[in-house]
Amino acid sequence: MPCGEDWLSHPLGIVQGFFAQNGVNPDWEKKVIEYFKEKLKENNAPKWVPSLNEVPLHYLKPNSFVKFRCMVQDMFDPEFYMGVYETVNRNTKARVLHFGKYRDVAECGPQQEVDLNSPRTTTLERQTFYCVPVPGESMWVKEAYVNANQARVSPSTSYTPSRHKRSYEDDEDMDLQPNKQKDQHMGARQAGNVGGLQWCGEPKRLETEASSGQQLSSLNLSSPFDLNFPLPGEKGPACLVKVYEDWDCFKVNDVLELYGILSVDPVLSILNNDERDASSLLDPMECTDMAEEQRVHSPPASLVPRIHVVLAQKLQHINPLLPACLNKEESKTCKFVSGFMSELSPVRAELLGFLTHALLGDSLAAEYLILHLISTVYTRRDVLPLGKFTVNLSGCPRNSTFTEHLYRIIQHLVPASFRLQMTIENMNHLKFIPHKDYTANRLVSGLLQLPSNTSLVIDETLLEQGQLDTPGVHNVTALSNLITWQKVDYDFSYHQMEFPCNINVFITSEGRSLLPADCQIHLQPQLMPPNMEEYMNSLLSAVLPSVLNKFRIYLTLLRFLDYSISDEITKAVEDDFVEMRKNDPQSITADDLHQLLIVARAGQTTLSRERWLRAKQLESLRRARLQQQKCVNGNEL
Repeated sequence: MPCGEDWLSHPLGIVQGFFAQNGVNPDWEKKVIEYFKEKLKENNAPKWVPSLNEVPLHYLKPNSFVKFRCMVQDMFDPEFYMGVYETVNRNTKARVLHFGKYRDVAECGPQQEVDLNSPRTTTLERQTFYCVPVPGESMWVKEAYVNANQARVSPSTSYTPSRHKRSYEDDEDMDLQPNKQKDQHMGARQAGNVGGLQWCGEPKRLETEASSGQQLSSLNLSSPFDLNFPLPGEKGPACLVKVYEDWDCFKVNDVLELYGILSVDPVLSILNNDERDASSLLDPMECTDMAEEQRVHSPPASLVPRIHVVLAQKLQHINPLLPACLNKEESKTCKFVSGFMSELSPVRAELLGFLTHALLGDSLAAEYLILHLISTVYTRRDVLPLGKFTVNLSGCPRNSTFTEHLYRIIQHLVPASFRLQMTIENMNHLKFIPHKDYTANRLVSGLLQLPSNTSLVIDETLLEQGQLDTPGVHNVTALSNLITWQKVDYDFSYHQMEFPCNINVFITSEGRSLLPADCQIHLQPQLMPPNMEEYMNSLLSAVLPSVLNKFRIYLTLLRFLDYSISDEITKAVEDDFVEMRKNDPQSITADDLHQLLIVARAGQTTLSRERWLRAKQLESLRRARLQQQKCVNGNEL
């Protein structure tokens, strides 16, 4: 059986070895998975696996072992494939069994053809996910993963020269010119060998290529392929991910780390073009839906590569500075986590000082920003999400770059984020809600299709007077629902489908936000730098990288740590709250108790009497500041 680096460069050879030993016995599939699991447990083995997030596609060898950190953007219908099939040699009539798992195209020698009527053929099912890079992933996260990876890659020589030199943009250009693409591949097709895979049977020849190409263009089916990223300006490959086991464990918007076999066979594009040609011979109006779905579900492999998954893991977070799994039980036994626990208080103190500078000397606002950044939905009671803490930072200067630079600071601290500039134009024209396109049979993404633990910063200081049209009103409603219920209602035309989420929303505004918030804190700057960019840059450059990394670990870790309240403290809190209600029955509500408990959490694993009193003090200062501002302005903030 192959050994050494063969499992990285020739994983299908490993699979073939297990298949040859076990034949049609299904145990061979389990043995393959166990083999790769054990390989990845070896010292630093995952770092040697090339990642599609970091390595350009043309540097990766077809059918090599790769990894991909991604979000499930859509799930297509399950597809059938030949799990085991038999080929027959046309001359000698010799029969050979093959496996179809982890392949897109049947393996077939020059004189062989697939016997579709063989009793030994088995048909199996696999699921296809459409996956995109994690939306809003911070640059420091990308850089950390790049620096950790030790995979050595060089431009692949397995492609034809035209494939090797083609970029994503070139792929889009070629997709606009289907006839040109056919001409370039015709030689390969007639030779009977495409991308190292043997072509079975004679190549199809259609006399109507020119006219069919014109019909496709007139149907607007050859427009540049939309990679369907939720956020604008995102880069990186989208992938069609073929999942063979336990696909029911995953759902849309999950963040996954995948290990599998890369498939970029040029034959996939040729087959798809042939299918489009065949469909175009029908009535153009009848074939529109079918051709559009075909285009979306089977894009060129050079643009949207395929990954056949061997191992898949759902990621709780994407912070590369922490262990991948932070389950409460596992975190107790993790040396890294237990070692960091002793540093929680000093790290928090340093972080508070750093954010106080970022908030122009306002330490109270910095306290609430930390509480926001470590908040998470830890459970749902009926429909109410508990633990969320949306903060509205009012008092932000208008026509200033303060909010933009504050977001830059947040970007340096959290693994994934997005700044939504809340202008009338953006609210009216941007697509917030994902919707189902029944023609292409796919979920078209929107800005709010984000994975858990994403920081969404809404900049309301850019909002000018103007008229919101119907889409704008729907977008505002979607934001309000996200904040209040931590859910997004995806549009399926005939109905809406609720997708629960866990997104930290931070709103910057001049007055009180138009959107609901769990907590409003009014900014009181102690200084106003003449050059905001210079001030924020110097603040970032003054922090040691090691200290910045501790901030990042702290903010991620605190979301996953178990939190407990002893019976004694519970009784004391209840008594104290009853007393507060007696003294001020009009303004103290059950919501205030929930908020006090969130404020009291403050980066600790247990609630103490001191933390409870500190939370009451912070809330008192915050309320007093809002009241003071209300008196100054004569209206509610």
